[in-house]
Amino acid sequence: MGERKTGQPEVLAPAGGRESLLAAVRCGADAVYFGATDFNARRNAENFSDGEFLEAVEYCRVRGVKVYVTLNTLVTDRERDRLLKTLRLIAESGADAVIVQDLGVASEVKRFCPSLPLHASTQTAVHNVSGAKELIKAGFERLVLARECSASEIKKICAETGAETEIFVHGAHCMSVSGMCYMSSAFGGRSGNRGLCAQPCRLNFNADGREYALSLKDMSLIDRLEEITAAGVSSLKIEGRMKRPEYVAAAVTAVKKRLAGGEADEKTLRDVFSRSGFTDGYFTGHRDLSMFGSRTKDDVTAAAAVLPALRNLYKDERACVPVDMRLEMTQTDSKLSVSDGVNAVEISGDIPQKALKAELSPELASRSLLKLGGTPYCCERVGCSLAAGYTLPVSSLNKMRREATEKLTELRARTDGHPFLSPEKTDILYRAPADTAAVRLRFEKLSQVPGETFLRSVGCAKIILPLREILKSSGLPDGIMRIACAEIPPFVGAGDEAETVRDLEKCRALGVKYALCENIGAVYMAKTANMLPVGGHMLNILNSAAARAYASLGVREITLSAEMSFAAMREFSSPVPFGFITYGHMPLMRFRCCPMQGKNGCGDCRGVRTLTDRRGDKMTVLCSDRRYSTLFNPVPLYTGNMRMPKSDFVTLYFTTETEEKCRGITELFMSRENAPFPKTSWMYDKELK
Repeated sequence: MGERKTGQPEVLAPAGGRESLLAAVRCGADAVYFGATDFNARRNAENFSDGEFLEAVEYCRVRGVKVYVTLNTLVTDRERDRLLKTLRLIAESGADAVIVQDLGVASEVKRFCPSLPLHASTQTAVHNVSGAKELIKAGFERLVLARECSASEIKKICAETGAETEIFVHGAHCMSVSGMCYMSSAFGGRSGNRGLCAQPCRLNFNADGREYALSLKDMSLIDRLEEITAAGVSSLKIEGRMKRPEYVAAAVTAVKKRLAGGEADEKTLRDVFSRSGFTDGYFTGHRDLSMFGSRTKDDVTAAAAVLPALRNLYKDERACVPVDMRLEMTQTDSKLSVSDGVNAVEISGDIPQKALKAELSPELASRSLLKLGGTPYCCERVGCSLAAGYTLPVSSLNKMRREATEKLTELRARTDGHPFLSPEKTDILYRAPADTAAVRLRFEKLSQVPGETFLRSVGCAKIILPLREILKSSGLPDGIMRIACAEIPPFVGAGDEAETVRDLEKCRALGVKYALCENIGAVYMAKTANMLPVGGHMLNILNSAAARAYASLGVREITLSAEMSFAAMREFSSPVPFGFITYGHMPLMRFRCCPMQGKNGCGDCRGVRTLTDRRGDKMTVLCSDRRYSTLFNPVPLYTGNMRMPKSDFVTLYFTTETEEKCRGITELFMSRENAPFPKTSWMYDKELK
C-alpha cells in the first residue's frame, strides 16, 4: 500500500483544483496544500470556492491526508475583514495548518485562531539558522526553507534549531531568492508577493548573448531523498499548484516510489513537464549555467504522450485507511463492527437463517466483507463469531459492509474545527508620524558619500551603508559615523552567519548602533551583535499588524514595502517610527545563481554587469562579494514632486550614482522639484492588485 514508514518524511503535494487533489491523494500523498479563493500565492490557480474548500478538506480528512492551507500573500489593512472571513472558514474546516508569509497575517492567526498551527512560507526567505530561530520565536511550528539552500545549509538549520522543516524536492524555481522579487510588480503591477506573478523572468532577457538568461530549469531532488531524510527534513514538498493533475500524479508517484527504495521514472517526470530537463544546482552548491533552461517546443510535445497513462494512476479510489472488522452472528441476530483504531461503528444486520445446505463459514463471510473496492478502506483483520448451522445471504453481508463503511466515513469526516475567537473592540493608540520626515541617504559605496558639511545642510539623519563598506570606513568623520546604519546583506547563507555577526560586532565597536535588516534572519543577527534592528523595505511590511509583529521582535524602525500605495500609507499605523523609499533604482531580484556568469563561472567579472531585456533596455546587475547579485530597475523611483503621506523618515536609495549625482538628486528632492530624467512612481500611486 506504500504507507509512510516511521521516521520517514511526509510527501506533500500541490492541489490547484479538484482533479489535482484527487491525483495527489490517490497517488499516495501524506499531505496536500491548497488555497481558498483569497490570499494564496497562486490566485490564478483553479482554487476552491468556500463550499468546495470545506468539501476538499473533508475529503482529505476521511482519507487520513493532512491539509495545509495557503494563506501566504501579503495583505493590506483594507483587506483585514476579508482576511478574517477567510481565516474563519479555515478554522471551521479543521485544516491541519496554514502557510503564511506575512508576519501581520501570522499575528492575526495567533490572535483569532490560536490552535491553528503556523507554517512559514518559503517567501519568508529562511536560508540560515538566524532566520529559523526568529520565526520560531514569532510562533511558527514549521519552516519551509528557501529553495536556494544547499544540502549543508539545510542540515545545519535542522541540526541547530530542531525546527520542523519542509523543503521543495520537485518543481519550478524562481530566478530570484524567495520573497525578494519585485519584477512582476514593477513591470506590470502584478505582485508576486500577492499571488499574481506574471513570470516576466521567463521572457527573453539577454546576458552577453545568452538568451533566456533569467529562466532556471525546474528542480528535482528525487534521487537525493535519502540524503534529505538524513539531514532531518520533515516534509518533502512538490511545487505545482498551477500545473495539471497528471503532473501531480507523476511527481507524487515518483517520490513515493523512491522513498520505498525503488527508482523514479525520470523520463515520465521530464515528459510531463520540464524546462530542458532538471537541476539540483542549489542543493549541491553547483550554481552554474547548467541550472538555466527554458520550455521548448519539444518539452511541450512530449507531454501529450504520457498523459493517458498518468490519468490511470488516479482514476480509482485508493485504499489508504486500514480497518478491522468483526462479524458476530447468533441464532437470532447479526452485527458487523468496523474500527479504524479511533472511530468504531456497529451495524445490525438481518436475522440469520437455518442453513439448508452449507452454514456461513468465516472464509465465506470474509470474502464478502473484504470487497471494499470504491472506498478508501482496506481491511487488515477480519474476526468472525458464527453460530453453527446458520447462515446469512451474501446480499445481507454486502449491505452491512456498505452501511458500516458509510457510517465510518461520516464519523471520520466530522470535526469541531478550530475555535475562532470573536474580534475584540480595542482602542489601540499609536504614535502619530512626525510632521516633517527626516531624510536618510543609502549608498552602495563609501565613495558616493558627500562631505559632512553637505549632509548637515540637507539635514541627513542617517547614512545607510552596506556592512562591508562601513568596515572600510576608519577614515570617516565621527559625525558621519554617529549617524551611520549598517546594512546587513539581504542574503546570508547558513555558513556565513558567524562571520556576519562578527562583522556586526566590529561595526558596533566603531560606534554604529543601528543595523538595517532586509530579511528576518538579519533581525536575529543584529540583536545577537547588540545592535538596534531597523526594518528595510524588503521585509515586505504592508499592514499595521506586520508593523506590530516586527516591533514585538525588537525592530525599532520600519521601512514600508515599495509595493504599498500612498493611499494605504495614510491609513497605516505603527508603534515604531516608519518611512518609505522616495528615490532609487529599486532592486528587482536577488540572485544566488548569477545570470551574468560565463562558462567558467565568475571569471574576471568586476561585479557590475548589464542585462538586456527584449526591448533593448539595459538593466544593472551588481555583485556582492560573489555571494549574491542584484538586478536593479533601469528607471528610478522618484516621488519628490508627489503629494506624499506623512512619515517619520524618507530614504533616498543610491546604487551606482556618482557622489556628484547623489548630491544633485538629494538637492532636487529637498526642493520638491520634478525630476528632469525618466522616473517611475512604482506602486505608490496605484491600487495594489
